[in-house]
Amino acid sequence: MKSASAGSRRRRLPLRYLLPSILLVVVVVMLLLRGYVHSEFLADHRVRPAAGTSSVPEKVLSGGPVLDARGDEPVSHRVPDHKIVLTFDDGPDPEWTPKILDKLAEYDAHAVFFVTGTMTSRHPELVRRMVAEGHEVGLHTFNHPDLSYQSASRIDRELAQSQLALAGAAGIRTSLFRPPYSSTVDALDDKSWPVTRQIASHGYLSAFIDTDSRDWARPGVDEIVRLATPQQSGKGAMVLMHDSGGNRSQTVAALDRLLPRLQAQGYAFPHLTEALGAPSPHTAVHGLDRWKGYAFVAAVGVSEHAMSVLVVALAIVGALVMARFVLMLVLSAAHARRTRRRGRGNPWGPPGSGRVTEPVTVLVPAYNERECIANTVRSLMNSDHPVEVIVIDDGSTDGTPEIVEALRMPGVRVVRQPNSGKPVALNTGLQHASYELIVMMDGDTVFESTTVRELIQPFVDPRVGAVAGNAKVGNRHKLIGAWQHIEYVMGFNLDRRMYDMLRCMPTIPGAVGAFRLSALRRVGGMSDDTLAEDTDVTMALHRDGWRVVYAEKARAWTEAPVTVKQLWSQRYRWSYGTMQAIWKHRRAVVERGPSGHFGRVGLPLVSLFMVLAPLLAPLIDVFLVYGLVFGPTLRTALAWAAVLALQGVCAAYAFRLDRERLTPLLTLPLQQLLYRQLMYVVLLQSWITALTGGRLRWQKLRRTGQLEAAPLTPQAVVHAVPVQERDAREQSSAA
Repeated sequence: MKSASAGSRRRRLPLRYLLPSILLVVVVVMLLLRGYVHSEFLADHRVRPAAGTSSVPEKVLSGGPVLDARGDEPVSHRVPDHKIVLTFDDGPDPEWTPKILDKLAEYDAHAVFFVTGTMTSRHPELVRRMVAEGHEVGLHTFNHPDLSYQSASRIDRELAQSQLALAGAAGIRTSLFRPPYSSTVDALDDKSWPVTRQIASHGYLSAFIDTDSRDWARPGVDEIVRLATPQQSGKGAMVLMHDSGGNRSQTVAALDRLLPRLQAQGYAFPHLTEALGAPSPHTAVHGLDRWKGYAFVAAVGVSEHAMSVLVVALAIVGALVMARFVLMLVLSAAHARRTRRRGRGNPWGPPGSGRVTEPVTVLVPAYNERECIANTVRSLMNSDHPVEVIVIDDGSTDGTPEIVEALRMPGVRVVRQPNSGKPVALNTGLQHASYELIVMMDGDTVFESTTVRELIQPFVDPRVGAVAGNAKVGNRHKLIGAWQHIEYVMGFNLDRRMYDMLRCMPTIPGAVGAFRLSALRRVGGMSDDTLAEDTDVTMALHRDGWRVVYAEKARAWTEAPVTVKQLWSQRYRWSYGTMQAIWKHRRAVVERGPSGHFGRVGLPLVSLFMVLAPLLAPLIDVFLVYGLVFGPTLRTALAWAAVLALQGVCAAYAFRLDRERLTPLLTLPLQQLLYRQLMYVVLLQSWITALTGGRLRWQKLRRTGQLEAAPLTPQAVVHAVPVQERDAREQSSAA
């Protein structure tokens, strides 16, 4: 039975990575495919200088521009007199090819388009138009490399991939070919001639040129027309032009003058095989080859659109990240100034101070917390404000309640219940609470001596229903703890300052928070509708009209997860619970009054910054890797460094506000590259769980009990005074 259970766990464990892994593979494949068809990698743009011609037959060098080298003896063909074969290389281009096709149609002229596989797969509709309008299509390789530099297998791949793209775009294959960087046949040499023979062995006619219009150099419309016109009147020619590779406005304008001028001189503009009286180079592709081509072109189309979507998503996440940083910096600074300006003077103070000293009930829900519970209770006994401590044992099986009882501390009670979950445990504690002000903390947390007093200061305002404290990571000495420390200081506490200023605090942390008992009763106590009961009840208080504020000096030290598995479990529950709470309180968006303010300000901010932005944030790293590998490397690195620098500024400011050492920020770059990906996968799994209607239970993390006491600050004077003794002192003082 045990082995079967272990096997089940082994089978289930990869499932949490399955969909994220599939999604990652799909994104990587799409990016690689897009990079390939955009010639961002595996392309070779070297152009070889001329070589000797000893191996090239003389009749080829002096022959016509159309070369048939498929047999033992090569045969050359010339374009007949009074015929001009216009050829266009490097397309199709979405801007210039349609304009060139329009001009050809206007003058009833035909041409040969030597297309690259990359452009064909990206713009298949233009190739279909070429064929439909009676033009011929030839291959110009896939990535436009100088084939004399390439191996025989690379040449074969260039041809095969080009035919694949052509089959997917127009359902045909062609027997016409023009090598990249070629010109007239007399330019063939000992390096290019073997390539020509290899290509011919696959059944291709090689088409060179008689006349180069040099339109690629943009010499001006007059010059293009002059160069494209045969020097001998009535002489036939094959003319090189381009419909891609740059601005081709001069080419379009030159056609508007060249075509009618030469037609007036008796020239016709047929396509190549028509001029030569040869069969069409096009043959239809059917069956599996047709579907393979269609699938390839469709995949390229998906990658093109996916990249557009990813770029838009990157722009969105960039705007969200910048907006969040600006809001956090501006509003956190305003929050700090407001806190300093108020200088409240602690109306709720310790005994003998002359201030209000009504005790506070502290609720500690505990489930199997034997490693931590004693330290938690001892830290409460060191509080400088009178407290009643109620430990609610939620069916622990490790002796947690016995450990608390063995401490024999006055003012500390243990309430037992069957295992029912944290919300039920807290509601049980509320039923036993003796005082109006309720502090809630986790069983793995320790308070400073001043934490309770600082936490209840805002309740002097009767409109305040709940107060969020400052949760800090105690076990920050290892890398994963240091990363969570950065997250707590920068992400959580800086966020709370911002939300405090906007009056839409979304969450009272379970580790350190305080409530009015009357406010909790009005909203029905702690709910188990979601896995984030702290977020749920906070939103409910907002909707009921209560203010929720942040007490930055109310510090609590919590033991953060120490393994990736534990961190996964915790953040999975947090993120899924937050999504549940947002959905539960979605009607606040259309409500009026305080509920409407929270719904139209708080819910959108939480949704953007805690659900949407983290899901898209890894795009920054995806484009970083893509840009570093495929370029532009420098601009990509600078952009990523700028974002990291902005994050560093925000983090440093947050650390300064919390009076923390800046040393952990040295790990910030690594945190952004690794930690963020883990949070992304957790959030993605939360989305999947939400969309599929899954449920999670309250997950227990394994603790080590490393936090024996809270670090002492100069203001943290220890007064271990139990409730009964404090009450006696107060009565004596009053007498």
